[in-house]
Amino acid sequence: MTGPADGLGAWAHLWRAPEEPPRWVVWTGAGETLVFDVELNVPAPVEDALLPEVLRRMRAAGAPESDAYPGRACG
Repeated sequence: MTGPADGLGAWAHLWRAPEEPPRWVVWTGAGETLVFDVELNVPAPVEDALLPEVLRRMRAAGAPESDAYPGRACG
């Protein structure tokens, strides 16, 4: 069972069915895999201990995944 006690509840919105266009994507870049917020153009601050489970759930929900930078150009 997942709930607030295990810390994953705060990230449940990340593994809902992706919107069109998706706001949250799985980005593998610079030797690490991150959750990226396309709307804010920044990586989501998911704790390292929770990241594997968040990524697993996002992938199971069909979140887009790429090694190309998913955000827009900065500046």
